[in-house]
Formats: sequence, structure tokens, C-alpha cells
Amino acid sequence: MDELFEHSSIKRAYFTLALPVVLSMAVTLIYNMVDTFFVAKTGNPNLVAGVSQGAPIFTLMIALGDIFGLGGSSVISRLFGEHRDKLARFVSGYCFYAPIIYGIIVTSIMIIFQTPILHLLGASPATWQYAREYYLVIAWGAVFIIFGLSPTNILRTEGLAIQSMIASMVGTGINIVLNPIFIFTCGLGAAGSALATVTSTVIGDILMIYYLRTKSKKLTTSIHETKIGWKLQFEIYAIGIPASVTNIMATFAVALTNRYLIVYGADSVAAMGIAMKANMIINMVIVGFAFGAQPLIGYVYGAKDEQRFNKVVKFDIQVVASLTFMLTIILFIFAPQVIRIFMSDPQIVKEGALMLRWLSVSTTLAGIILVFTTMFQSMGKATPAFWLSFCRQGLIFGVVISISAKLFGYTGIIAAQAISDCLTFILALIFFYCYRPRFK
Repeated sequence: MDELFEHSSIKRAYFTLALPVVLSMAVTLIYNMVDTFFVAKTGNPNLVAGVSQGAPIFTLMIALGDIFGLGGSSVISRLFGEHRDKLARFVSGYCFYAPIIYGIIVTSIMIIFQTPILHLLGASPATWQYAREYYLVIAWGAVFIIFGLSPTNILRTEGLAIQSMIASMVGTGINIVLNPIFIFTCGLGAAGSALATVTSTVIGDILMIYYLRTKSKKLTTSIHETKIGWKLQFEIYAIGIPASVTNIMATFAVALTNRYLIVYGADSVAAMGIAMKANMIINMVIVGFAFGAQPLIGYVYGAKDEQRFNKVVKFDIQVVASLTFMLTIILFIFAPQVIRIFMSDPQIVKEGALMLRWLSVSTTLAGIILVFTTMFQSMGKATPAFWLSFCRQGLIFGVVISISAKLFGYTGIIAAQAISDCLTFILALIFFYCYRPRFK
């Protein structure tokens, strides 16, 4: 492991760690596309809209899991870089069991307060049944969904990115198989889509536990190796919460967008749901490379290797920016054809293509923002990491969509994310100047 992180070329170390994550994300992307495809093939816009309204809950659970997955992996990577392996082992044990407790709490809250939460998500009388069906199944699977984010990230801190990828790919593959069976053969509709997600997540979790127990030499699943001091717990949450804010704010952005769009009808909400899934082509590339490089950045920062640190971050930006720019051009040109894959309704294709173009136009900036965010997380710099995560699809987005919706109506709503990305990019440059690492 030390050879890869300390002595391999930047290019080799980067792609060794990042490519398995990108491939895992690609498989997840295929699942999301297939999931949307099968839901859309029901031919029921209200069902598609209902699933789109319930989907932010799944994103919220991922965000909670990221507290321990990304927060824990950041701390572990820096401890490995400082050659404090025993302490890193106990951190991994803590991050293995804590998500289970949080998952139980989340399930309880979601079941008790399901009605007000569904209202908050924008469920209307026409979509209520479908949104609730999806919501309830996801709620009961919260423990498995939240837990899964911890081992998949922690495995990569020891260079076990391929094992993490395999577990994710197996789970996603099972999801793809189960979706049409549950939705159509079993006639479960929206609940079937959610049940396929939960079932495949459980299988993926089991496989990741297997890899932790058999392939890892420095990490642990032992409940007897979980006790860590308050300082390390604070570090996990200080980095993990800002990291999770990215997904929490994504949930907020989707829910807020749906609330503004619902006045234009369920077709508009359905079109946006499809456009967002299609835009995940670019988002998965961004997340895959940015988070794939995070263990390397954390390790070289912990080792105080300034020259290697700067080269890794520069290379990360170059890779993410170039790939997202190319994908943006492709999606922009072929937007109608992409939307038509999921639904052939002329109105939804027209709206969805316009939405997809607005969503994709600023993703190169979004990619660079995420590279800066993960860099700050790897360094243990919670403040800039939090504000970048909080602003892009949270504070800045909320202000932008409220103003643009009043000024420009429908167009202002679908253009809000692009405007928010431009403003957040400026903030990211300011933070980089103020918080750039100083090793001396």
C-alpha cells in the first residue's frame, strides 16, 4: 500500500485508485438509467413523478452514510500517511458500527413522520400513492443503505478499490435484474423499484463485509476495536458532515425544484426526474474521479509531501474538467434522443431536452468545485468543505431558484442550477486561495 501511495507515479496511483470508483459509478449509472427506464415504461407520468418525489429520501440516506464513509476514510487516510495504523484501525471499527445505529433512528423517524415528510417532498394528490409506496420501502431499508457507504469508502483507504468496485457492481447488477421483475412481473410498481434497490443493497453490503474480513490487513469489523477518543470522533464528524451535505443539499435541490415545477403539472416533474437521471452520466464521472483520488490526497497530505500533493490535485482537476467538458457537449447535442430513450411523449421529450441542456451546461464547473471540496475534506479543512457543499445546491441554489422563478418563471426554475454553479465556482476559487495548504 505504501508503495502505491508514496512512490508510484501520480498517473498510476491516481488511476489505480480512481478508475475502480469510476467503473463502480458507471455501473450505478446504468442501474439508475435502467431503473428510470422501467419506471417510465409503465406509461404513467404520475408514477414517474411519484418516484422522483420519493427519490430524494434515498439520496438523504446516502448523505448520512457519507458522514462515516467519507469522514472516516479522510481520517483513516491521513493516519495511514502519518503511519499511525493502529489508530486508523480503531477509526475503521467505529465507522463500521455507528451507521447501523443511525439507520435504526432514521427508519423510526421516517415511519412516524411519513405524512409531513411526503408533503415536504412535494407529493400531490395525483402522485401521493406512488411517492408513499416508494418512500415506505426505502424507509425500512435505511439501515442497509446508510451502512453500505462506510465499507465502500473505507476499503479504498487501504488500496482495495477493486474489491469495493466489485461489491458495488454485484449489488447494482442484481438491482438491474430485480427491477423489471418486481415492477412488472410482481406488479409492485413504485414499491417494486424501491424493493429492488433495498434487496441489492443488502447483498452488496454482505460482500463488502466479506472483503473487509478477508482482504484487509489494517481495517477491522470487530466490535471490540471501536473505541476512539472524542478528538477523532470530532474529526470524523467535522469532515463527514460537510461531505454528507453534498447529498443532503442534492435532496434539498431536487425537492425544491419539484415543488416549483409541480404548478406546471406532473409532466414537468417527470421530465425533470428523467433529465436529472440522464445528467448523472456527467455527475458519476465527477464523483468517481474526485472521490477516487481522495485517499491519495489525504495520504500525501498526512505525509506532508507538498510537491506530490500539488501534482495530484492539479492532475485531478485536469482529468475531471476535460472529461466533463466532452460529456457536456455530447449531452447538449443529443439531449432529445437521450430523453426519448425513457419516454416518447412529445411534451416530456421537449421539456426534458431543455432541462437536460440547462443541467449539463455548468457541470465542468461543478466538477472543479467537487475536486476542491474533496481536497479540503482530505486535508481535514471542514469549514471550506462545508460551505462549498452547502452553497452549490443549498444556500446559493435556494436563493437563485426563488429569485429566478419569480423573474423568469419556468425558464428560471430549470436554469437555477447552472447559475448556482457559476456563483459557487467563484466561491471555490476564493476558498482555494485562502485555505491552500502550507506545509512549511
